[in-house]
Amino acid sequence: MITYNICFIKQGGSLLLLNRESPSWMGCWNGVGGKLEKNESPRRSMVREIAEETNIHESAYHLSYKGLVSWTEDGDHFGGMYLYTADFPEDVEYTTPVKTSEGILDWKPIEWVLVPENQGIATNLPVIIKHLFEESPYHHHCAYIGGKLSSVSTETIEAATEDGERMLQYVKAFQALQLSS
Repeated sequence: MITYNICFIKQGGSLLLLNRESPSWMGCWNGVGGKLEKNESPRRSMVREIAEETNIHESAYHLSYKGLVSWTEDGDHFGGMYLYTADFPEDVEYTTPVKTSEGILDWKPIEWVLVPENQGIATNLPVIIKHLFEESPYHHHCAYIGGKLSSVSTETIEAATEDGERMLQYVKAFQALQLSS
């Protein structure tokens, strides 16, 4: 089951990123997000996490489902997160940097995130960002070996996978395919 979510809040050509103070991705810039609570839909969980981590109310942005980010560690332990974007109006001011209990929030230009030499971001972020603003949702599967990103595979998935049951069916089929190859 997919038990986490992540969102990239976009305003113009920038993303509101969080430099986390605790694992995972401690010290790296990444989206905001967290863990789904029991009986909580992925979308409701994302709205809650955005409010908790940024104090931005859901009426201030448009939330879009963008797919799944999954990972394996050393060929084992499958994990994943629902992926979202939130379009934040350019005429609304959200002053940064902001120190929160989770870390530091700051607007970062998308071009900055995509610089290949940028060592201050989550390692899978440039691959995810390349597809993030396309219409179709995507599944980005990241393989880590010895704690280092070894490969990322990306494919389109159905928007219906935002539903927890449909996501579970998709993940089971994906894992079976991975085991057979």
